[in-house]
Amino acid sequence: MNRALRREYLDALGLDSWVLRAPAAAPIAMPLAAPSAGREAGCDWLQLRERVAACTRCALAQTRTQTVFGVGDPGAAWMVIGEAPGAEEDKRGEPFVGRAGQLLNSMLRAIGLAREQVYIANMLKCRPPNNRDPAAGEMAECSPYLDRQVELVRPKILLVVGRIAAQNLLQTTVPLGRLRLSVHAYGPAKVPVVVTYHPAYLLRAPIDKRKAWDDLQFAREVATRG
Repeated sequence: MNRALRREYLDALGLDSWVLRAPAAAPIAMPLAAPSAGREAGCDWLQLRERVAACTRCALAQTRTQTVFGVGDPGAAWMVIGEAPGAEEDKRGEPFVGRAGQLLNSMLRAIGLAREQVYIANMLKCRPPNNRDPAAGEMAECSPYLDRQVELVRPKILLVVGRIAAQNLLQTTVPLGRLRLSVHAYGPAKVPVVVTYHPAYLLRAPIDKRKAWDDLQFAREVATRG
């Protein structure tokens, strides 16, 4: 890796140095059931964006400023998936902006990726009031949109950030700590999934920044296998 990029990431995480830790053997998770993109099957990007913008499937439509569809390269090899928009995202209509977005950008640059080279989306397209955790029904109503986005992007890897996004995407209650450093499979295409901490969490819990660095290295290794 380019030393300058590595230094930039370590500085962003507040780390002085980093040494690769050899993880335990990483089991391959069983593939998930086929995703639920049926309602959006056949939609192209424009049609899907229009459906999301006009969506009233759950009560979040009544409290949002606007929907937050996604951003980046629609043919990217990497797709980053978070939980839901926050206040700043709700205002700007773009995922991962503000301090958490800046940290995510640094994380991506450290593994040789510009923000524009990946596709970034959230499980939910609308902000839950007061940034509360998404409800199960809200996730269920919104999941076909994300499923179709993944189908359209056809990424080589999904980097899922945060416990709520990881557990909902993988349909599990396993803690995030036990999902890390393993390759999971998503959908009928068995897209590799790697899980790490949400940048917003890392800003609150610097003690786990080194673990996130390990996750990124692991994800890059997984991506190069394909």
